[in-house]
Amino acid sequence: MLTLFTTAKPFLGHSGVIQRNALRSWSLLHPDVEVILFGDEEGAAEVAGKLGVRHEPLVERHDSGLKRIDYMFDRAQEIARHDVLCYVNCDIILLPEFCEAVRHVSDTYAAFLMVGRRWDTEIARPVNFSNSGWSHEIRQVALKTNDRRDGWWIDYFCFSRKLYHRQIPAFVIGRVCWDNWLVWKAIDSGAAVVDASSLVFAVHQNHGYSYHPMGKQGIWTDELSKRNFTLAGGWRHLRTIGDATTRLTANGIKPNRTRYWHATAHAWKGTGRVLTFDVWLPVWHIFLDLSRPLRARLGLRSKLFRQPTEADPSPARKLP
Repeated sequence: MLTLFTTAKPFLGHSGVIQRNALRSWSLLHPDVEVILFGDEEGAAEVAGKLGVRHEPLVERHDSGLKRIDYMFDRAQEIARHDVLCYVNCDIILLPEFCEAVRHVSDTYAAFLMVGRRWDTEIARPVNFSNSGWSHEIRQVALKTNDRRDGWWIDYFCFSRKLYHRQIPAFVIGRVCWDNWLVWKAIDSGAAVVDASSLVFAVHQNHGYSYHPMGKQGIWTDELSKRNFTLAGGWRHLRTIGDATTRLTANGIKPNRTRYWHATAHAWKGTGRVLTFDVWLPVWHIFLDLSRPLRARLGLRSKLFRQPTEADPSPARKLP
């Protein structure tokens, strides 16, 4: 059915809680789901054993010690039981409709990438997965928080085997740009890129950035982020969820006509008439953070993707 793979921080404190929540939610998606956990961080082997997750302790790393995206994607495609794979950040809880969305996309396209927006949510405790209503409760918490990120924030990449095999630069995880490059690469390869935001409810469990000496700002601007940006080929090779070629909706897969606006914006960036990477990117994210409440009140955050409500939770709808 599906192979999901990821890597994690040490399973300590709050990070340990949200990572266990994420892995357990994936293992419950379908009886034939395979989950692979890369890395030898503290607690990884124990957690993998308890959850029935396949553990791959060996990961190639940059001199900084950060793990390399290219190694994990290549290795996963070589050892996965299934022909549909999905890299997911290890703080994301996936709800049951995810597999139905994957099935619909994989039945439609031979080569594809499926991505979607996330819902930022405060979750500080282990989820009670023995409660049959756990997914409904998580969904309601996220809806009440009402903090869905825009298309620059991409936390899962569901793709057909061989789409990326031995084609990814030596990006490091935990820094920016590699995720946006993956979207560009799929488009450049001629694969269908599907925005599943309106059907897939991906819950991001909020966390801090104390693991970086400069905090969140450092994640965007340090030398390793600049290195990722260079390896990506600059702005012309970075795309967002808004650039998806199609959208998965309750009425099937539809063309994403708004992507042409995004293409124009990328072309403008490519002319060089923008601020440098280390200045522009954090300024852009700060603007998004500060303007989010106003955009929510004006309805601008849901202009392209209607946000589900308790009365009409479209992510839970059945696909045709």
